[in-house]
Amino acid sequence: MIQNSYNDTATLYLIPTPIGNLDDITYRGVKVLQEVDVIFSEDTRVTASLLEYLHIKKKLIALHDHNEELVKEKVIEFLKEGKLVALVTDRGTPIISDPGFKTVKFAIDSGYNVVSLPGATAFVPALVVSGINPKPFLFYGFLNSKDSKKKNELMLLQDREETIIFYEAPHRIINTLEMMLEVFGDRNISISRELTKKFETIYRGKISEVIKSISLKGEFVIVVEGNKESKIEENITIKEAVNLYIKSGFDVMTSIKKVAKDRGLPKNDIYKEYHKEDK
Repeated sequence: MIQNSYNDTATLYLIPTPIGNLDDITYRGVKVLQEVDVIFSEDTRVTASLLEYLHIKKKLIALHDHNEELVKEKVIEFLKEGKLVALVTDRGTPIISDPGFKTVKFAIDSGYNVVSLPGATAFVPALVVSGINPKPFLFYGFLNSKDSKKKNELMLLQDREETIIFYEAPHRIINTLEMMLEVFGDRNISISRELTKKFETIYRGKISEVIKSISLKGEFVIVVEGNKESKIEENITIKEAVNLYIKSGFDVMTSIKKVAKDRGLPKNDIYKEYHKEDK
């Protein structure tokens, strides 16, 4: 029988599910799914297919982004009855770019145990197979789908030294990579497509190289090298400073903007100084 980890109150179990290959479910994950009284699921059809594969029959209740505020109350009702409850999402670990946070916080605040099982998640294998230094790293998840907000997010991240990990959908991958190239410069990057599945593919290289060869099918995990360029010192000329940024992979106008920001000067002044000898 499952033993509660903290005390004798009822427990909500967060169970990672395979991101592609169904054999990636853990033995412990299978055992808990067998023994809980009810499973709350992001998509009951997806979970039903997994349970059928595992020869498990359980009561399933949908819990997703659009109904979580209401359904979290049902979770607490089961816990009040002393039931063992599981929460799963379609793929990977609950709450990691998936529903579940409101439910977990509500269960914790209500005094119930919450136990998270280790298991499948996409960003960890993508990071370790990337060939990019994993220490330290920042998991960001999905960027905003609107271009203006996405660009603002990337600009806030452009000076971070950590390796940064993003999730992206196939219909937005090229747009996102083009924007990364504009904002980050031509950094080293790794993109994992369809992890654990038959057509798993890893693309590695500079952003400008990868963007030319990537397939537009599947789900993507993007691993981007952090900012390795220190702020350009002020004891060099403006032209030298701009050229150093250009050498790092930024275009001319972005480099001019960065030098203007570094030195607290108007962008137009940097532009005029940089192009002064061109006239």
